Amino acid sequence: MTSVLISGAGVAGPTLAYWLARSGFRPTVVERSAGPRSSGNPVDVRGPALPVATKMGLLPELRKHATHATGMRVVGTRIRVPLGDGEEIELTRTDLAAVLYRAAEHDAEFLFDDTITALHDDAGGVEVSFERTAPRRFDYVIGADGLHSTVRRLAFGPEERFVHHAGLYVATVALGGTPAEPHDVMLYNLPRRLVALHPARGEAGAAFIFRGPALPSSEYRDLDRQKHIVTTVYRDAGWRVPALLEQVRQTTDLYFDAVSAVRLPRWSTQRVALVGDAASCVSLLGDGSSLAMAGAYTLARALAEGHGFAAYEAEHRKLTTPKQQRIALGAGLLVPKTRLGIALRNTAGRFIL
Repeated sequence: MTSVLISGAGVAGPTLAYWLARSGFRPTVVERSAGPRSSGNPVDVRGPALPVATKMGLLPELRKHATHATGMRVVGTRIRVPLGDGEEIELTRTDLAAVLYRAAEHDAEFLFDDTITALHDDAGGVEVSFERTAPRRFDYVIGADGLHSTVRRLAFGPEERFVHHAGLYVATVALGGTPAEPHDVMLYNLPRRLVALHPARGEAGAAFIFRGPALPSSEYRDLDRQKHIVTTVYRDAGWRVPALLEQVRQTTDLYFDAVSAVRLPRWSTQRVALVGDAASCVSLLGDGSSLAMAGAYTLARALAEGHGFAAYEAEHRKLTTPKQQRIALGAGLLVPKTRLGIALRNTAGRFIL
């Protein structure tokens, strides 16, 4: 039986494990976290992910976890844009990852609280060293471990060669309590800055998205440094921002990262491949989770049918390339650089938001 090691138990990893197991492969998933990994940020299951979820029988479970958001409002305007088209499902990434994990857990081996430390790829397989588990050999290794992929670094080279700053940073924090607007996402813009309040599933969360130059990740790895950056960037903002910044100061669970695009000339070596954000991150556009599910299904099918990594990459790039080409447009709409840009965006908001 062909063995496949998958690094990452977020969205792509469990989806891939589920489909590989059904094609007679023996999948193992290694995950650095102590349990199913993810964040509470809202994501969408839509487009190419919907047929995958349908085939997995997961649509009822996903809908059960759907957020309460039905519209998006721009603060200071009369703009309210309905969300969703009746088919797509918005839920937190935590809930999506948990549903996918439960679908795969009985058909795959999961190694939590561990990570890959070395890969040695040869014609017959891949020798893998782990931080905790004894070294093992697999027929294939798949990196489904996100923007800061360990597999990509070990098999393809340093992160800075492939991760490209999109000119933005994002920080998110859970606020707790019942949201003031239980069904609307609220957008508040200043030049080069956005604050979004999301009702999630009855417990509000805030996102701070702002423009800034590329910085070494070492400069924003520390929680106190992250808090300082956010509070400094928004120190003169009005609306509800001062109270939100106090939440940032108090939290012990702030998500903070650069908004980035991942671009590689190839997604595979001889027996190692990448899927999801590790291969083609399109952060900011809201399609990352859907593309991760679709890519995992395409990869599993290519391996099951004996077509290999090249066939998977050729097919899935048709979906990811157009999305990456629109990152700048998405940034411009969400976070205009000037007050004039905000006004123009708002004027056309009913059509483009």
